[in-house]
Amino acid sequence: MKKRYVLIGTGGRAEFFYGALAKDFRDTSELVAFCDVNQTRMNYANQLLVDTYDHPPVATYLSDKFEEMIVKEKPDYVIVTTVDRTHHTYIIKALELGCDVITEKPMTVDIEKCQAIIDAVHRTGNEVRVTFNYRYAPHNTKIRELIRDGVIGEVYSVNFEWALDTQHGADYFRRWHRDKRNSGGLLVHKSTHHFDLVNFWLGTTPETVYANGGLRFYGKENAENRGVTKFYQRAYGSEHAKGDPFALHLDENDHLKAMYLDAEKEDGYQRDQSVFGEGISIEDTLAVIVSYQNKALLTYSLNAYLPWEGFIVSFNGSKGRIEVRIREQSYINSGGEKSEEGALQDKSIRVLPMFGESYEVEVIEGEGGHGGGDPVLLNDLFGTPRDDEFNRAATHVDGAMSILTGIAGNISIQTGQAVSVKDLIKL
Repeated sequence: MKKRYVLIGTGGRAEFFYGALAKDFRDTSELVAFCDVNQTRMNYANQLLVDTYDHPPVATYLSDKFEEMIVKEKPDYVIVTTVDRTHHTYIIKALELGCDVITEKPMTVDIEKCQAIIDAVHRTGNEVRVTFNYRYAPHNTKIRELIRDGVIGEVYSVNFEWALDTQHGADYFRRWHRDKRNSGGLLVHKSTHHFDLVNFWLGTTPETVYANGGLRFYGKENAENRGVTKFYQRAYGSEHAKGDPFALHLDENDHLKAMYLDAEKEDGYQRDQSVFGEGISIEDTLAVIVSYQNKALLTYSLNAYLPWEGFIVSFNGSKGRIEVRIREQSYINSGGEKSEEGALQDKSIRVLPMFGESYEVEVIEGEGGHGGGDPVLLNDLFGTPRDDEFNRAATHVDGAMSILTGIAGNISIQTGQAVSVKDLIKL
């Protein structure tokens, strides 16, 4: 019997899910409805269903009719791809109405919302899946395998640097993410992927977090200090934006125009705000130190304005060292093919035994985004899951343990003190 799905939040991350349901998983799954604050955007999602996926349009409900949708459509699963700060609202309502939930990362943005989700799972007995597609990327799974198999013995420390470039990194400062109340900042919205990877790689959870960071490159004051004199509020209709390599021109991309520019009349959301404008409350330069329950230490950094995209990570253990360098293709969210997200440009995994010659580890990548990891995740969600020795499917607990590193980091930035993770919530 097919599982029934509804999706709330038809913005940039939604098509990843509804496109897969419409194209690849019709035998096991049925998409029955969209829900959003914006009818124009839902209409465009339905247009894509028809034109791109040869799928009939589905019912649409404005967000204040969410509960009515659940009662009428009787879904088995609710897919949540709304603005991060509203994830908990729809996750909890869906659980209480008898549905299981699939949510985009991060699961939520602060302690109170995280605890409310955990309590709702306990109260209802229903499940929450968090879609950490980076776990499924073959190179990240291989790192987990090497560490699990003891290739470098017990891991004592990890040095992890994530680089966002001036295309992808800047994009967080154009849209709703730029308000920390919406996204929790990059330590929550983006770094949840990275902190989850460390938990996954090492098979442990965070214990203590210390962080520092700030807005160093983006924002009006920083631009003024570099001598910039011409500013604009948004790119659309601005003469100054025409010569700005950081500007996003919605009217030059049919997909972005239909999803955002044409939908502005309903909710006023501007997808193309200037990254050098006012009102940005998230950081673009971050450093974190984490201690884990297995006594490993992490030093982590994230910078959102670099000339390349990807990450460098080193693991130091009792029998040697693993060095990883992954370069990813740059992209703008919803500005191109979905397969471009996390697509590999270059990769290297090198093992350096304490005694012996170092060697390169070969990894076979697959078709699709994130080195072929995305199709595996989607099959895990909507198809017939295969046995997985790495247990990559992520629960609400995994979702909580990833965001709690970032939430603790935010608290640490505010207070200047190290933060104990176990004191934040009760699992």
